[in-house]
Amino acid sequence: MFEISLHGKVALVTGVTSGIGLGVAKMLAKAGCAIAGCAMDEVDSLAAKQFVTTMEGEGGSAWYQQADVTQSGEMEVFLAGVLERFNGRLDILVSNAGRNFFHGALACEESEWQQNMELNLSAHWRLARLCKPHLEHSKGLIIIMTSNHASATIPGCFPYNVSKTALTGLVRSLAIEWGPAIRTLGIAPGFIDTPGNQDWFNSFDHPDEEKQRTINLHPVKRLGTPEEIGGWCVFLASEYAAFASGTTYLIDGGRSALMQDS
Repeated sequence: MFEISLHGKVALVTGVTSGIGLGVAKMLAKAGCAIAGCAMDEVDSLAAKQFVTTMEGEGGSAWYQQADVTQSGEMEVFLAGVLERFNGRLDILVSNAGRNFFHGALACEESEWQQNMELNLSAHWRLARLCKPHLEHSKGLIIIMTSNHASATIPGCFPYNVSKTALTGLVRSLAIEWGPAIRTLGIAPGFIDTPGNQDWFNSFDHPDEEKQRTINLHPVKRLGTPEEIGGWCVFLASEYAAFASGTTYLIDGGRSALMQDS
């Protein structure tokens, strides 16, 4: 039987209380990883408690702390807590936290540009740099969550698409400069069934119709799930993906294979 076991490994995952981050954490825990997670939700919030309960339900140990990935000081405190909680061990970083900034190139304000770049680009680099010494020690892995907007986009998704495109360059640079001790990979999800994507559909006059129209543009005729993205993280963290580094994997249900929207 073909199995992947990550028992004994510790993964740090950002943005774990919903969406892709929660799906990634869940699948890593299912594979045996201990999970250290952070998000903007308070420690005693329902979302944070559900994260810990979900991880423990999958058989893994979990630790959560509220932290803003754009604040270097908060991330330093968080990482110190992770190392204390898990005896100095860190094997996997999944830098996932982010959100949509959809304005259009002309409508985007300078402040919105800066907020987007801080959250969706700079924070990934800073966190990777912070974790680097510990991942070198464990010969670990960095996974950076980008988007299908990194390879193709649609009107009105600026400046989100710009930052997500830049992340593919960050993946390549870290793989080149920090290898062979650390492998660095990117995952570019397409339309995943998350609260963030539902917010996008809700921005239309007829959300259900727009969602179905989008589904119809996918050869697989459905949206992806957070757990499917998590499954990719499990595989990339395993011995079977040890030759992979510097690449960003587009996982979009075949959406990008369609030459035009028809």
